[in-house]
Amino acid sequence: MPRGLTAVLMQPGKPLELETLPTPEVEPGGILIKNTAAAICGSDLHYWRNDNNYSGPDIRRVPGHEFTGVVHTLGKGVTTDSLRRPLKEGDRVAFPFFNPCNRCYWCVRGEHHACPHRHRKSQQFTLNEYAYCDGGYAEYYYLPPGHYVFTVPDVLPDDAIPPVNCALCQVLHGLEYSEMKFGDVIVIQGAGGLGIYACAVAAEKGASKVIAIDKQTPRLAMARNCGATDVIDMNEFPTPESRVQRVKDLTDGRGADVVVEVVGVAAATLEGLDMVRFNGTFVDIGNIIPATITLPATKVITQQIKWKGLMHYNPWIMPAALDFLVRTKDKYPLSKVVSHSFPLSDVNKAFTFAEWQGKNTGTAATRVILKP
Repeated sequence: MPRGLTAVLMQPGKPLELETLPTPEVEPGGILIKNTAAAICGSDLHYWRNDNNYSGPDIRRVPGHEFTGVVHTLGKGVTTDSLRRPLKEGDRVAFPFFNPCNRCYWCVRGEHHACPHRHRKSQQFTLNEYAYCDGGYAEYYYLPPGHYVFTVPDVLPDDAIPPVNCALCQVLHGLEYSEMKFGDVIVIQGAGGLGIYACAVAAEKGASKVIAIDKQTPRLAMARNCGATDVIDMNEFPTPESRVQRVKDLTDGRGADVVVEVVGVAAATLEGLDMVRFNGTFVDIGNIIPATITLPATKVITQQIKWKGLMHYNPWIMPAALDFLVRTKDKYPLSKVVSHSFPLSDVNKAFTFAEWQGKNTGTAATRVILKP
């Protein structure tokens, strides 16, 4: 089996290291992927900053989860993708970065996004227990038998694919989960990769208004080009109260039917809840670190707000996301969500460039990818 360059997280808040490691043996039914590009997601920036204040022993884990590749090796018996379309070595593919077990209470109920056994091996194990080149920030990724995989339509450019298996699929599932209705007003907190995709998905699902909020003006311009009808620039509306009032002004005083949080800052949740109309829905996607917020229970109870947390997505979301990109490729510049590219060997330079917190001018990036 081949060996591949692998980025290794030793300590959150410290530079990633590089190692060359062997790939796993391909079992019957398995697929070895040769990664072609991996994106830096906002959740990756959390450990880059050490937002969890980790101070324990070295982790030695392979990070990265938003990525794509081509088929390197097909295990015995694999001839098609998960929709029974022909699959061969060299084909471009997209796949979830997690693998529902299909044999638990949640999977039986069709709740694959909540399967407690779904996590990839590079998340379950450190390199001390599983010493393979197998992850997002690596040259290879192994899909074990039964893993979902989908061929990528030829009309889509390469740079449109890396964010599909996280950013696009996550917000598509989030808006489905919100049960938004045709004509609803949608507020998107954050106009990075997830936020831009959310604008386009909300627009295509029939939202009457799509309101994007961010502090970085270029991102808001991109959001407008991708379905946002209105934007709220945090430089112009610098306080939560002013932003909440702006949402009320844009909705005849009601507030939004659905607010989607994709910032990853806990304070945004408090602000977002105030933007939701009476009996509306708040979908919390970005807050994946254990930051604490304090709020009166009446904020949710008396306003009858449906507060939904969501992580990952169900299998049908991925082919729907790829089809969405094909159908809208001439309508929205979603293939340009990926704005900058670095070689995998420059992973630390790429993270420094992608980071936006603590920078007065933010970052010029919407999504940065790493190419092995």
